[in-house]
Amino acid sequence: MIKILVVDDSAFMRKAISMMLERDPEIRVIDTARDGLEAVEKVKRLDPDVVTMDVEMPNLDGISALKQIMREHPCPVLMISSLTKEGAQATIEALGAGAVDFIPKQLSYVSLDIARIENELIQKIKSIARSRFRLFRRDVPKTTPAPVSPGLPRLSKKDYRIVTIGVSTGGPFALQQVVPGLPADLPVPVVIVQHMPPHFTRSMAERLNTMSALEVREAEDGMELTPGTITIAQGGKHLVLQGRAGRIIARTPDEPSASLHRPCVDILFESANQLFAGQILSVVMTGMGKDGLEGARAIKRSGGTVFAQDEETSVVYGMPKAVAEAGIADAILPLDQIAPAITRTLNGAVTRTPLSPFVACRQSG
Repeated sequence: MIKILVVDDSAFMRKAISMMLERDPEIRVIDTARDGLEAVEKVKRLDPDVVTMDVEMPNLDGISALKQIMREHPCPVLMISSLTKEGAQATIEALGAGAVDFIPKQLSYVSLDIARIENELIQKIKSIARSRFRLFRRDVPKTTPAPVSPGLPRLSKKDYRIVTIGVSTGGPFALQQVVPGLPADLPVPVVIVQHMPPHFTRSMAERLNTMSALEVREAEDGMELTPGTITIAQGGKHLVLQGRAGRIIARTPDEPSASLHRPCVDILFESANQLFAGQILSVVMTGMGKDGLEGARAIKRSGGTVFAQDEETSVVYGMPKAVAEAGIADAILPLDQIAPAITRTLNGAVTRTPLSPFVACRQSG
């Protein structure tokens, strides 16, 4: 049984979330809290498996409560955030302070259409609860030395043209470990799909930009991708790469609208593979489901390189597990080794060549 503490200043929201969660026989809401002060006290007393936390509350807001919980009694916290620019900025701050992920509220003019998030909320809670003891073990001393950097397998030298990264649940925290570790002279562009709704990807890009030696920005249609830049797919839009006159251009289509995720990792990976077959370094990181598996498979089949995050450091070992179990990962790496592995691999690459006129013409149609 997964024990949940629901924290929200709205009695309606506390009741709605509790009823939603308890429809699942594996979940029990052990208590609720009206503000951050109650939340901190009840987390220490009840030791829940997962906490759902509203961002905006009186007395002690969600971010301040989260920071106190992480100091005094660390446990997985899932933020509940409004779909506004301000809500997105606060949520990204919370994810930087230790929240494992978030669920957006669906707002209408007169009510909260909270039922729309039911399936996603239950799935995330179950996945996060399974990783609780791995990620929030209190028996591990804080002075535990960092693991020795594992050696990469011997990779043949490639003419890498781009790095593609796919990530979902737990991704904002993971990206805040990887992106700042990439050097300013990285010789190729980096493109990232993080499963997020609109507003949130822009706020995340702005936050990462303050932490990175590279320029981090949200994708815009027609944007050129160049070395020294990291481009994050826009929430609610796919990210597709196109070659034009020797340049790499970002496209942000709505289609295919039937895909499970928008943005979709598979769609990014497959478009990159069409443009740069055999010249891609791809990374699949923490997240639920299997998005990225087929795209990574295509990249590997074409001669590219595929890294996957390991289970121990993944908030949810779904997406990277699918890649690892398919046998297509060249390396399975802990979170703190992903940026060094990307850098070492690119530094060992052969001299890059311009996009061929044939490929440029073919991809620009």
